[in-house]
Amino acid sequence: MLTIFGQKQSGFCDGISRRSFLRIGALGLGASAFTLADLYRAEAQTGKTNSHKAVINIYLGGGPPHQDMWEIKTEAPVEIRGEFKPIPTSVPGIQICEVFQNLARVMDKSVVIRSVVGARDRHAPEQCHTGWEFNSLSPLGGRPSIGSVLSKLQGPVDPAVPPFVGLAARTAHTPWSDPGGFGFLGPAYGPFKPDGQGMANMKLNGITQERLGDRKRLLASFDQMRRDLDSAGNLQGMDAFTERAFGVLTSSKLLEALDVSKEPDRIRERYGDGKPYNFQYDGAPTVNDQLLVARRLVEAGVRCVTLSFGRWDSHGKNFDLVRDHGGKLDQALSALIEDLDARGMLNDVTVIAWGEFGRTPRINKEAGRDHWPQVSCAFLAGGGMRTGQAIGATNRLGEYAKERPVHFQEIVATLYHNLGIDTGVTTLIDPTGRPQYLVEMPPLRELV
Repeated sequence: MLTIFGQKQSGFCDGISRRSFLRIGALGLGASAFTLADLYRAEAQTGKTNSHKAVINIYLGGGPPHQDMWEIKTEAPVEIRGEFKPIPTSVPGIQICEVFQNLARVMDKSVVIRSVVGARDRHAPEQCHTGWEFNSLSPLGGRPSIGSVLSKLQGPVDPAVPPFVGLAARTAHTPWSDPGGFGFLGPAYGPFKPDGQGMANMKLNGITQERLGDRKRLLASFDQMRRDLDSAGNLQGMDAFTERAFGVLTSSKLLEALDVSKEPDRIRERYGDGKPYNFQYDGAPTVNDQLLVARRLVEAGVRCVTLSFGRWDSHGKNFDLVRDHGGKLDQALSALIEDLDARGMLNDVTVIAWGEFGRTPRINKEAGRDHWPQVSCAFLAGGGMRTGQAIGATNRLGEYAKERPVHFQEIVATLYHNLGIDTGVTTLIDPTGRPQYLVEMPPLRELV
């Protein structure tokens, strides 16, 4: 934890006002024991690339209904089929739910996967963040998420911008706001979360950059003392890392990226704000504006942005929920795809929207659908992929993958491929010294 002292005042034997203390800690990284400078020291141990591929991972927490999204079961009986009709898209032969009229227009830039398998009946996003089940390597800390892997292997694009940002605010059911864990890599590679104390730290509690400059000299003396105490010399070079940490804290680049008020009104209106927040309960709101923030963060240099959009656990009123959540997702996600394309970023940025499992084929007595891990779905765009495709299919009743089952790991491997990482050869060293592959399955051959 870094403490920056204010101006000297009388009343204390050391002449320093306790009210003027500013503590700059983990900045929302999820680990109180790690400072921002610790993060940069860890990142310095690995090489970095100047290219800027990125991923925006939109988690549809609760399990979106696959048969009411991208593959309407028109031939199924009414108790299976539900209320929605399919509509044509910009790609001949591909139809999706009538709720997603804007996404239908950008299908040539997108991919729907109708046959995702490997899910577990568990309300948590680990497989969407890592490709692995929740308990994989749990004795060692678990598998690192995509954002943490990028932080380790590639580091920041810009020294003043974290490589991995998790936007989701805390939800009552906490796994639905999990931005992706650092796993066995450790907290130094966790996401920056710009809410709560993290955001307060970023604003420096009103401390000016000029005053901060004076405190840097004081901090340098503390660093020197710590180096003198470190007989092994592990703190050599601390000044450079601390300088970089100060660079993030004093830079306006990240704060400006988080501020959507700087966008023209027409852009903000195109994305929408997702309000009113309906069907939220213990989950995430429909945060349309966070998709705009995600685009701004990627422009600023972030490699991985995660967010949680809505609460899709539709045990009751499934069709009302899909009209609400789906319509808002349709607006924001299509706006993001078109925005990235207009800015020349879409080939470098992969966008994915998916959840932890699908929903039951049979509609229950509450007009809802229950948990169905046998099959689920995903929507992807950009990333240099061969888009304009619908991959896989379920059987007539939407019960299981009839054509081209696609595992979570294949999708995550595709994301890594789009980010310039070869999952066939890339490994990370776990705490026992053993190399661990990022995933065990190859990227989707249809897309890469």
